[in-house]
Amino acid sequence: MQNNIFVVLLSFTLLFNSCSTDELTLIKNGSSAYEIVFIDSATQSQYSSAETLQQYLNQIGNAKLEIVDESSQTIGKKKIYIGNIKEEDLQPHELRIKTENENIFISGGSDKALKNAVFEFLGNYLGCKWYAPGVEEVPLSKTVSLKPIDYSYIPEITTRTVHSKLFYENHEFADQQKVTYEAFPKYVPEAKVHTFHRFVPEEEFYESHPEYYALRGEKRLPTQLCLTNEKVLQIVKDSVASLFKRNPTASVISVSQDDNQQHCQCNNCSIIDEKEGSPSGTMIHFVNQVAKSFPDKTISTLAYQYTRKPPKTHPEPNVLITLCSIECDRSAPISEKCTDFASDLIGWGKLTNNIRIWDYTTQFTNFLSPFPNIHTLQPNIQLFRGNNAKWVFEQHSHNPSELFELRSYVTARLLWNPDLDMDELLKEFTTGYYQEAGPFVKKYIDLIHTKIQEDNDFLLFLYGDPSEAFSSYLNPELLSEYAQLFDEAEKAVAHRPEVMERVKMARLGIDYAILEACRKNITTEYSLLVNNQESKKTINPMVASLLDNFINTARKNNITLMNEMGFTVNEYASNYMSALKIAQKPNKAKGKKVVTLTKPKKYANEDPLILTDGALGGSSFYANWLGYEGNDMEVIIDLGESQNISTISLAFLQVTNHVVFLPSSVSYSASIDNRNFTSLGNIKNPVPLQKTSKVNDIKRFDLAFEPREVRYLKVHAKNTETPYWHHAAGLPSWVFADEIIIN
Repeated sequence: MQNNIFVVLLSFTLLFNSCSTDELTLIKNGSSAYEIVFIDSATQSQYSSAETLQQYLNQIGNAKLEIVDESSQTIGKKKIYIGNIKEEDLQPHELRIKTENENIFISGGSDKALKNAVFEFLGNYLGCKWYAPGVEEVPLSKTVSLKPIDYSYIPEITTRTVHSKLFYENHEFADQQKVTYEAFPKYVPEAKVHTFHRFVPEEEFYESHPEYYALRGEKRLPTQLCLTNEKVLQIVKDSVASLFKRNPTASVISVSQDDNQQHCQCNNCSIIDEKEGSPSGTMIHFVNQVAKSFPDKTISTLAYQYTRKPPKTHPEPNVLITLCSIECDRSAPISEKCTDFASDLIGWGKLTNNIRIWDYTTQFTNFLSPFPNIHTLQPNIQLFRGNNAKWVFEQHSHNPSELFELRSYVTARLLWNPDLDMDELLKEFTTGYYQEAGPFVKKYIDLIHTKIQEDNDFLLFLYGDPSEAFSSYLNPELLSEYAQLFDEAEKAVAHRPEVMERVKMARLGIDYAILEACRKNITTEYSLLVNNQESKKTINPMVASLLDNFINTARKNNITLMNEMGFTVNEYASNYMSALKIAQKPNKAKGKKVVTLTKPKKYANEDPLILTDGALGGSSFYANWLGYEGNDMEVIIDLGESQNISTISLAFLQVTNHVVFLPSSVSYSASIDNRNFTSLGNIKNPVPLQKTSKVNDIKRFDLAFEPREVRYLKVHAKNTETPYWHHAAGLPSWVFADEIIIN
């Protein structure tokens, strides 16, 4: 991102000035009667806050105020005091800004609170705004004046984290927006979340001590730990002690379940869970015992998926409950469409005041897809605030995603003050960051959010796909309208290359949705191929242009990931270009009848014709893939008449963290009469499933053979059994297939 500072030249004075005689004049015509005073006992952080104030006052009024310590004050000079010089009884997160006898007092109950106070002063009273790293708005004025101030504030959410590299990699911007520098402040680095496998590694203990792990049915599996096993408790305590010893400055460690729902169902664990009314019962019993051994530390654990429902037992005072909202529908506020979570939040609030919220704000399967949930951010944060959550972690994508800068900014501002005017906040950002293009971007945001709110039946899920919305807020007519708004936005800033790049970033979501609509061939306009003047199929020029712009904008702005599974922009581009080549190939199977001999499940409406419809599957299993859970895929394609063929190609999807594996083998056989089939060949998976396997991948299983007459083609894709080391051990795996090419 290129640095840029927006400067607002005001002809007379700052917009907030008053002609009242009791106003304070900080700067006039490049000079000031004020000096900045820090207390004698100031820390380096407090002195840095004084320097920040000095820097911005100089930018605003072209006057560099001196910074002096308390004992070196100049007689006759007015003062801006930085630090708690009055030694007021301030809470650690409390800040205070007050004018008194022409002096200004800026104080906080801690170094961090003081830093927040300085940025509050600059933002609320001097009109500074910080939209993104290097993109700020600083009003310039010959006269800098203030009305009397008497302002105190204690943020109700005291630890505010937005999972965005804009804050993690730019600490100054994090300070300006008053959020943390990292996702897990004060945590042991090696033990932040999902730690059971770190404490009791399967590679070290499973073979010799299977009893340390979860009993699932008749078998112990290394999915979770057996929390009633005393030796497991001791191993975990020893690991925690060792990690704290290696990290003496850390005060928090996570003792938490791994990322699956395969918890222990042995008799001892089940008795506790039944008594407690939730599987969180064994978790809290276990974590409480760990916490008692480390009374001066915080032991964090998860209330996540199967442990989200609270038990009856109170957590120890030094246990931090991290309550997660991963299952919630994001099309509306949690209080409306995820009432179970809201109830669990209230329930945990009755057991403890030590709650950390882990909320989710992006689509993890498609970072760049339109995800119209911005209207839910404020009511959700207000819900957390209203139920005594002092620590809120908003899991954005970390890496750039749809409207990344806007989401980072708005979320941070709401965590600081959940009661801001949301519409004004969006208008402030779009006007400041996108400049003349702002009204068009704002209109797009308003429109797409209006459309999803009109569709009460739509489920907006963290692991969804844009293809689910092609009959809703991403229907063809709306896609055209959104694209037109961004075309107008680009025209508005055509003379400003830096701002143009921001607009191109903002439109990536719509461009991506259109590319996926074309992959699915939802209309003649939105399709991979179109008829040329000779009525021959050729690549849609719109697709070629969009794909080129998408790739170039992503690369120019260092956008590398398409989803949380590690599927890269380069892989997406390669996959899409491959899809274009495949779409241009002749295909004797296109549009032909398909009968499935085994039962598909849930996806693509369970319609086997998806294999011959000409639409090509993307990186997500929602995108045009036919799925089989726990069974093989067996289908027969009827070519309609006997045809001479010599090649077969069928695509399969892999998403290992969602238990979607490539088949272990694929066999093809042929028939003329649909009764007697002859084998054409069997292809073994060239990349068998391993711990190091690529998480998200698409592979075609191709077979070439001597030409022969065929009418019916049978495909048998053998399901890959979920291995014992996988987090879903004991559960059935999926096979997903799409688009068979026969020639």
